[in-house]
Amino acid sequence: MQGPVNCMLKLAELLCISGVTVTVLNTDHIYRTLLRHTDVLSRFSRYPNFRFQTISDGLPDDHPRSGERFLEVFEGMRTVMEPAFKEMMISGCFSSRSDSPVTVIIPDGSFSFAFDVARQIQIGLIYFETVSPCALWTYFCLPKLIAAGEVPFDGNELDVLIKNVPGMEPFLRRRDLPSFCRLNDVANPVAEIILKEAQYVPRAHGVILNTFHPLDASILVHMRTLCPDIYCIGPIHSLFKSRFTCESKLTTTNSKVSNSLWEENTSYLSWLDTQVTRSVVYVSIGSMATMTVNQLFEFWHGLVNSGKPFLWVQRPGSVIGDYDDDQVPKRLVDETRKRGFITTWVPQEAVLAHSAIGGFLTHSGWNSTLESIMEGVPMICWPQNVDQQVNSRFVSEVWNIGVDIKDTCDRVIVEKAVKDVIDVRRNEFTESIRMLAELGCQSVAKDGSSSMDFNRLIKSITLF
Repeated sequence: MQGPVNCMLKLAELLCISGVTVTVLNTDHIYRTLLRHTDVLSRFSRYPNFRFQTISDGLPDDHPRSGERFLEVFEGMRTVMEPAFKEMMISGCFSSRSDSPVTVIIPDGSFSFAFDVARQIQIGLIYFETVSPCALWTYFCLPKLIAAGEVPFDGNELDVLIKNVPGMEPFLRRRDLPSFCRLNDVANPVAEIILKEAQYVPRAHGVILNTFHPLDASILVHMRTLCPDIYCIGPIHSLFKSRFTCESKLTTTNSKVSNSLWEENTSYLSWLDTQVTRSVVYVSIGSMATMTVNQLFEFWHGLVNSGKPFLWVQRPGSVIGDYDDDQVPKRLVDETRKRGFITTWVPQEAVLAHSAIGGFLTHSGWNSTLESIMEGVPMICWPQNVDQQVNSRFVSEVWNIGVDIKDTCDRVIVEKAVKDVIDVRRNEFTESIRMLAELGCQSVAKDGSSSMDFNRLIKSITLF
């Protein structure tokens, strides 16, 4: 997924700048994709303390690795990657027998198998959770939710409040739990992965979170009862900018850094430059979420009916089903020509930083949420998977920086949400998000909480 890849590479470069020797272990597929669309090889070649290594994800090269088939990726990793990784660590290129033995593993939180390997060879392991802390806390509470009979749940009564996620009792509903909680059987593959994650992550030497203390203080106080050694180093893209400017003598700026898994189109920029400040709705459902053709048209009608200009990213493979241009109503075509711009993929940080962007219609992925907060852009949340349902609830009910339209896809609702964010509730959302952005900037400054936690992380790695 784009978000974790982006976070891992930013963390790797931050560690390199700090003098740590780093190997990034990518799947062959991700590595080839990065080579095709980015300059990662030349960018990281400036660090003598860095190398890339690859491993198979167990799938054929032509597998789409798309959202609706993502469980096949996990199955490939279970049957092929796990044993290969274990061999690398115990007797192969990362082992104590090698020229550069690994002393610390920093895996994604969902890779529970890494914990057993690290324990077997007695080296350090610090999990990097690239999902939101609020969602991670629901993962940790999943055994309690199952024991209390709150998960799984049947029927359409999705507004029932959840009682067994401490700190969220006043506002967390069934519909705000991760999507796998809606399945009738908790023995489903995704729930099994999450239950393992909830079991293994608190047992690691530490947990890295992509957040800053003021944003998630109400959740961190509970999480620390299970994970006492937490490193909040976010927003990692902002910390990256700050550290790159302060500590690196290189002239590369963050605007030129890309970790994209798709070819980025920059033709949108000249169009954005012609738009009124804070008037454009940016639309993107991220790297894995999908929509049906019917949902596509509902969104399209809603955007056009709002009367606001829009920049819409339609990622290849993001629409399930076929349609041709003859099926698109003439009004949609004409109005989009007047004040819309549709493209395949864009450098999102740069788009959100543009003065013309006034709202973000998003899938509520955690990277997207943090990037939107730091650029002061209110959100319209249409979550689909993983941590997104929880994130969208926090956006609307806890932080008051946007509207949540989960479980709906209706042109009237989309139109209203756009008008709320751009016009009706603009001042309310803008003030809330401005305060959070300021706290985020303070956190990544030299003496800020995220900077201090990152320094503490470096010290911990060095002690290993």
